[in-house]
Amino acid sequence: FLIISSLVNIVLDLLFIRSFGMGVRGAAIATVIAQGISVVLCLIYIVTKAKILLPEKRHFEPDRGLYMELLAQGFSMGFMSSIIYVGSIVLQPGINSLGYETIAGHTAARKLFSFSMMPLSSMAQAVNTYVAQNRGADNRERVRKGIRYAYIFCFSVTACLILLVTPLAPTMVHLISGSSDPTVLGNGARYLRVAIPFFFALGLVNCSRLALQALGEKILPLLSSFIELFGKIIFAMVFIPRYHYSAVIWCEPIIWCFMAAELVISLYRNPYMRKGKSGN
Repeated sequence: FLIISSLVNIVLDLLFIRSFGMGVRGAAIATVIAQGISVVLCLIYIVTKAKILLPEKRHFEPDRGLYMELLAQGFSMGFMSSIIYVGSIVLQPGINSLGYETIAGHTAARKLFSFSMMPLSSMAQAVNTYVAQNRGADNRERVRKGIRYAYIFCFSVTACLILLVTPLAPTMVHLISGSSDPTVLGNGARYLRVAIPFFFALGLVNCSRLALQALGEKILPLLSSFIELFGKIIFAMVFIPRYHYSAVIWCEPIIWCFMAAELVISLYRNPYMRKGKSGN
């Protein structure tokens, strides 16, 4: 259904923007129509093939304990996301002070960064669902095995990205930015070549944080966000004014390592993960 929706979106974009001359408005309408088609297809499939997903009257009966748990998890995740974005806002003025060429190269590199992160982000979401389901089924060994395989996946993706990005980084930055300025290409390529090898640490952060949330933890995942926020504040106030773009490049990779250490240790010290080991 996602593939169908994407193809419909592309066709409608071409039709509304190029043929009808509707511009941005046409792109917006095309997106809404494509998403609407996807929703309808999903609903048809659920009604015909997956009726177990349809809620019944009994599912709407109040459950105070469940509501409180959902609210606690929701507020924890929302607060965590807020802290992450505040950290990005804190770091941005330091980047903006470094000049146009630096901003242009960094912006292009961040777009490539976001694209490259998609496999790791998807795996983290899968870990969240997988761990929660198997925790509910009390299948501890599958939880451990799933997390272990997720870590292996993060390492493998990082290795592939290193092999792909290291030689092609300037070309990729050029394709994204459209610039041939050596400073822009150099800054963007330097950012990618430093950040990509640390994707394994970032993968550990995302998978471990969502696994902890799936196990019912609320404070420990939040603590990692405070580590990120304080780290970015320190870099913005102390290191960027002194070391300029080099500090920007190394800021997040160093913070990821600290976050990964906190989260992995917290995950494997979780009572549910430890139970059944070493006589516990």
